[in-house]
Amino acid sequence: MDCRVFYHDKCFDGACSAALFTKFHRECVGTAAGFDYRGLVHRAGALFDESWWLADGENAVVDFKYSASPKLTWWFDHHQSAFASAEDEAHFRAGQVNADGSPGPLSMRQFFDPSYTSCAGWIAHIASAKFGMKLDGLEELLYWADIVDGAKYESAKAAVEMEAPAMKLTLVIESADVSRQMIPLLTEMPLAEVLAQPFVQQELGPLMERHRQMLKLIGERAVCEHGVISFDITDQPTEGYNKFIPYYLHPEGTYNVGLSRSSFRNKVSVGTNPWTAKRADELANIAAICERYGGGGHARVGAISFPVEAEAEARSAAAEIVAELRAFSG
Repeated sequence: MDCRVFYHDKCFDGACSAALFTKFHRECVGTAAGFDYRGLVHRAGALFDESWWLADGENAVVDFKYSASPKLTWWFDHHQSAFASAEDEAHFRAGQVNADGSPGPLSMRQFFDPSYTSCAGWIAHIASAKFGMKLDGLEELLYWADIVDGAKYESAKAAVEMEAPAMKLTLVIESADVSRQMIPLLTEMPLAEVLAQPFVQQELGPLMERHRQMLKLIGERAVCEHGVISFDITDQPTEGYNKFIPYYLHPEGTYNVGLSRSSFRNKVSVGTNPWTAKRADELANIAAICERYGGGGHARVGAISFPVEAEAEARSAAAEIVAELRAFSG
């Protein structure tokens, strides 16, 4: 019997979460003969297709929204916007606790806590606290999963100039189709050794050049007014860019609203400057804003996906969010 692992694709924490889950399952569960990895991305419309699930085996989703499918076996997530609907959340809650208050049938298979910085850290906590898994040797991976997903870099310079191996791996994971090859390695070797793998190095050089081009492009397009950085690069399709570039270019900005286009969607990216001097209680809830347009994320960063043909709708949403954040900033 195999286990199919669905994970947040194009995401460092998503890849780390898939790797952590695999290690946990092998060491603490042991019912899978093999693991099959499938990346998921946020897009307009349905996020899951019933034909994707293994009919005979286990199905896991990590670092991604919940599915009410009866074929879902394992689920770990930490996003504030983990549920696409109130019905999905009710379905999850019903599996956690029985009517008499005793643990529900899925309480040891499906786990959610939006207070965790990274999903990898959440999986590690559950694996250790509830299943007795040893976390020795995972310190580097867990440290960088928190740094990357929580935007806890010491500076915008560190985030954009990407000297650390984990930062270069993040660039490759977010931009190239190599995460399925990388996942089995992330818990087996130091990140510098993963970075040194030929299939990673093959992608890194061109991606670093593209990163420099995106830095130049966003520098030409981005403006900062009333504390909100905004830019539109939909005429230059890209599968991703370093989300800290706006703060590197405009450190005075509190928020960032970027409009971009990829092969499968128009994307409105909304974020909060990790290095802002404002207190947490002075900041807007980005996830709540994005949810109003069908997106989601965390309190400090989120995104909204629109179909490729819905560029006008994406541009309208971006303009509305820019206006809202500028008014919020005063």
